[in-house]
Amino acid sequence: MGVVTSEPKSLWALGGPLLEGPVWVAREKALYFVDIKRHRIYRLDPATGERAEWAAPDQVGFVLPIAGGGFVAGLKTGLSRFDPKDGSFTPILSPEPDLPGNRLNDGTVDAAGRLWFGSMDDGEGKATGTIYRYDGRTCEATTPKVSISNGPAVSPDGRALYHVDTAGQVVHAATLGADGRLSGPRVFVRLGEGEGFPDGPVCDAEGCVWIALYNGHAVRRYSPKGELLETVRFPVSAITKIAFGGPDLKTVYATTAAKHLDAVGREKEPLAGDLFTFTVDVPGFVLPEARI
Repeated sequence: MGVVTSEPKSLWALGGPLLEGPVWVAREKALYFVDIKRHRIYRLDPATGERAEWAAPDQVGFVLPIAGGGFVAGLKTGLSRFDPKDGSFTPILSPEPDLPGNRLNDGTVDAAGRLWFGSMDDGEGKATGTIYRYDGRTCEATTPKVSISNGPAVSPDGRALYHVDTAGQVVHAATLGADGRLSGPRVFVRLGEGEGFPDGPVCDAEGCVWIALYNGHAVRRYSPKGELLETVRFPVSAITKIAFGGPDLKTVYATTAAKHLDAVGREKEPLAGDLFTFTVDVPGFVLPEARI
């Protein structure tokens, strides 16, 4: 069983309202992540300590590397190509032109280079969000409607996809076919009252699923069968997602949020909204680049 080998520590003191979407970009040996509410994209080079940031034209839920260069960004109204060289954004598609109250929230890439990403109600109340699959030609909704979708995450063997109904406190799983179709939908984990709300999921090299907990002060590691293996406690209440990086993919980067806190809460959680890091003995795996 994998173990955490260090305690979570603040690495970048941003105090952001809603940091999200950490992703290790292997070709750059760097971490990218976003602050949705501040419309920012951040980059950290751990080897040199170099930091960079860009302004996005709207709320930005994720950035993921595209094969051949550049990134795909999930903005409020749709997908855009993001070029960090000049900070430009070029629209690709808008999956929900009839839902102006929605925004894009989280995403990943499967072994075939297909982009999987979610939408959600920006007001966090209406069941208008879903998970989409985009292969560069067609964009298709794949899951039932929820108010706040998160994930998805794909297992290292490419055969399972996990996605989250945050408000419903449920992590779902499905079998992912070679053609990109989902089958066998099932409940993977259901959280109870007081445990927090499941946020971004990610898989490690053993196929275990790490779930960040919003208002849960922790991230949890579950076996592929849904058994709770480990809980990593944080000094802040809202953890949004983790990513594995570093030369051996054993350094974990965790994004957190502060938007749910009032003035008293901010005094109690001065590190809320920072980027955190800790180390583990079971690595992650390199996220494929999107072929879109």
